[in-house]
Amino acid sequence: MSEDQHMGNLYQRFPVTVEKGKGAHVWDVDGKEYIDCMGGYGVALVGHQNQRVNNAIKEQVDKIITVHSSLYNKTREEFLKTLIGLAPKGLTQVHLNNSGAEAIEAAIKFARKFTGKKGMVAMKGSYHGKSFGALSITFNPKYKKAFAPLVDKVSFASYGDIESLKEAIDDDTAFVILEPIQGESGIIVAPDGFLQDVRKLCDEKGILLIFDEIQAGLGRTGRLWACDHWNTAPDILCLAKGIAGGVPMGATLVRPDILASMSKGEHSSTFGGNPISCAAGVAALKSITEDGLIENSEKMGKIFREGLEKLKENHTMIREIRGKGLMIGVEMKFEVRDILMGLIREGVLMLYSGRNILRILPPLVITEEDVTKVLHALDVILTEEEKKRNVQG
Repeated sequence: MSEDQHMGNLYQRFPVTVEKGKGAHVWDVDGKEYIDCMGGYGVALVGHQNQRVNNAIKEQVDKIITVHSSLYNKTREEFLKTLIGLAPKGLTQVHLNNSGAEAIEAAIKFARKFTGKKGMVAMKGSYHGKSFGALSITFNPKYKKAFAPLVDKVSFASYGDIESLKEAIDDDTAFVILEPIQGESGIIVAPDGFLQDVRKLCDEKGILLIFDEIQAGLGRTGRLWACDHWNTAPDILCLAKGIAGGVPMGATLVRPDILASMSKGEHSSTFGGNPISCAAGVAALKSITEDGLIENSEKMGKIFREGLEKLKENHTMIREIRGKGLMIGVEMKFEVRDILMGLIREGVLMLYSGRNILRILPPLVITEEDVTKVLHALDVILTEEEKKRNVQG
């Protein structure tokens, strides 16, 4: 039985059936080994079979699996204390949910309720999820056209352009939302000074600032929070992906006065804050902060980008390398589908953004040996592709 018979044509799929994983490696059903630069689209942050996470899940399963937030639970309490202890300044309360899109939906509701305003300003190139609210503040029309009308009162400003943002906001603007590093659009790093300028503008206008660090947060960029690169804190922070070591979880961190504006029952989540996710979350956060993963992300990211720049000198197909830490984009002059398939043959799994950008999001436990192998595989495939294009040309 093929998954495709029952799952529909909703995903871009690759011909690999993954059976197991360890660290930054996965194996298919035939025993072939791959270096995993997909990382579950950033979810496998602390590595496959992270021992802290595995042990925490096993221990929690023997206690209890589900406790709704209408009751108290010590595992949830421990997770909240751990997360708040790491959060950017002022973000001392949390709504626990189950995914990045849910974290965004909660942020939208909290901001609108707190401000009493309806206007929402996002960035061109943004990606915040595919549920209706999150989709409304996602920029790419290809995701949205078939489902219009979406939530209204949305404007888009040019990413990195403070004057464009000033033009997009008005007296009814409740919040500005942005990714400190845009992921889906191709690893676009905020220009120096931009986040600080946005923070200042929001403060002057009484507008809330929301950072989406669903992909960029939790050590991915070589800092615990991507916004730390610019010493700027938001009023609301959205997290998900690797926050629970691979178990579904989302979190919306907020200032206490913002969450206090919500009344009982106005927003909730049946599965949010379940003990399994919380146990895994405590373990994942401890792994990130105590096992040197942030430092490794910075170090391996630097080695990766230096190697990619050397490849750029030898391969005219490469247009630009971007990113911070282990959140890296390689913009090509051509579509990357054949490159991705070639890398699979060489034992490397890698992502893409759009048609012409390779996106590298490996687990933060990746080693220098693995990075060297990935760079070698990419060199081999790019050489093959260039030969084919020369022959065809």
